[in-house]
Amino acid sequence: MNYRKKIRLGDLLKEKGLITEDQLSTALSQQREKGLMLGEMLVQLGYITQNEINDVLCEHLHIDFIDMRETEPDSKALALLDESIMRKYTLVPLWTDKDNAGALQVAMADPMNILAMDDINIITGMQVVPLLANARDINAFLDKAFGQKQAQKFVADYMKEKSETLKEDEKEKEASARKEEIENAPIVLLINNIIEQAVRSRASDIHIEPMERYIRVRYRIDGNLKEVLNYDNELLGAITTRLKIMSGMDISEKRKPQDGRITINVDRHEYDIRVSNLPTVYGEKVVMRIASKEGFNVDITKLGLTARDRKVFEDILKNPHGIILVTGPTGSGKSTTLYTALSELNEENVNIITVEDPVEANIDGINQVQVNNKANLTFASALRSILRQDPDIIMIGEIRDSETAEIAVRASITGHLVVSTLHTNSTASSVDRLEDMGIESYLIADSMVGIIAQRLVRRLCECKTAKQATEEEKQELGVDINEPFTIYEPCGCKLCNDTGYYGRMGIYEIMKITPSLKRLISKRAGAEALKNEAIKEGMNTLKMAAANAVKEGMTSMAEMIKATYEAEGDEEDGNS
Repeated sequence: MNYRKKIRLGDLLKEKGLITEDQLSTALSQQREKGLMLGEMLVQLGYITQNEINDVLCEHLHIDFIDMRETEPDSKALALLDESIMRKYTLVPLWTDKDNAGALQVAMADPMNILAMDDINIITGMQVVPLLANARDINAFLDKAFGQKQAQKFVADYMKEKSETLKEDEKEKEASARKEEIENAPIVLLINNIIEQAVRSRASDIHIEPMERYIRVRYRIDGNLKEVLNYDNELLGAITTRLKIMSGMDISEKRKPQDGRITINVDRHEYDIRVSNLPTVYGEKVVMRIASKEGFNVDITKLGLTARDRKVFEDILKNPHGIILVTGPTGSGKSTTLYTALSELNEENVNIITVEDPVEANIDGINQVQVNNKANLTFASALRSILRQDPDIIMIGEIRDSETAEIAVRASITGHLVVSTLHTNSTASSVDRLEDMGIESYLIADSMVGIIAQRLVRRLCECKTAKQATEEEKQELGVDINEPFTIYEPCGCKLCNDTGYYGRMGIYEIMKITPSLKRLISKRAGAEALKNEAIKEGMNTLKMAAANAVKEGMTSMAEMIKATYEAEGDEEDGNS
């Protein structure tokens, strides 16, 4: 195959009927604005999937696709190129070609990059045989292979510069040390390195924790924390100062907790990072929560809802007024569900206003208000102002107190659709929570149109292993204990870092408030009675949803028990 033949991806995809001329024009104009590659822009706009682009390129170039998450290159091949060249062109040398002496197989994000092939040919003296790989996977591989070494280089550079400043006289030393903490280039690179590695590892949070003798860095991946790096605790002052500057905190304040925000680009995608700083006995601990700007803009079809639950969800959203609640613990995906609901409702003829703490993602066409307690802009005070702004739909980040709950209920009764979150374990217990906040049961019955409880469970990796369910497991799953039943357990491979899990999925309990449920709420019938009536009307509980995911081989029994234990405990408390 002549890899030097010039082709245009847009024309190729159009020829295959995968995109239209209009879609290509839109993508090209937005690509120039955002500085993305055309393929990335088409995927971001939802016109095509990355897999479809890969298939077209492989077919046209007569090359194979390789998944870098599962690939182990030959160490001799890897040593042929410097890390700087690999990162510059987003590629990894894999193996020397057995069928073609003097040829080198290379995983490339852009297998049509002639300049990259020429450079490799000059450096190695070998002919390049390209294989297509996803850019994100290549960068993640390079982080894993060289990240620790790169981070240690930044640390060594910082320590070297710091020791040089100690040779200055006393007065200059103080000023210089402060400047070094704030502007030192190795520390800037170290922080960027920590964030980039976290993003490419699919981490949701970064924890930078001072211990007695060292600093520990942990990433939360698929809900679980994992230690990835540790540094000498001499670096703590420089790291925290740099993060404070990046996130807009007060660098002179070391005794009080602070919050800030960073916007950063990694692999041409924008990420919003919420930074929280907390003084501990060994120094300031920093936690960064990572959110992709695109991550909250999820299509309803990708939430993981069953066909029945999706229909109920869409029916609830059709209500012109009332309250829709999304409930669950922190980190259960409530914000994603809320933003998905807003995206579904976001049309030119409606006025949508949100009040959030903090605003997690910006959505075009929606008016978003950030809570500011220092300026006395609380949920309650913001809501009062919002009601004078002629809203059709109001989103409240969280109902935390009786005042906010009361305004939300009143707004829904006077003709507004209100969507919000509440920290409860199940759909039925949300009604009890509102009653505890002092809202009359007849008002709840009148205003409530739907409640969604949700959890996230880890999805089993492709390496999962089958096993026969025990009698106890069959009872938990609600299947015939006398019949054999196959379930799956985590195993562990390179793709999932030997955890047995890769990614997460949502499980949902969706209660549509029907006339019979309204009557029960008015009579203060209690959570158990509401749950039983909803099940009669076809609702799946969280436990049922998790059991279905286990039966379909998507998650494990351990994940099901972990995700639904709280909800079960809550229901049992309601019984007693």
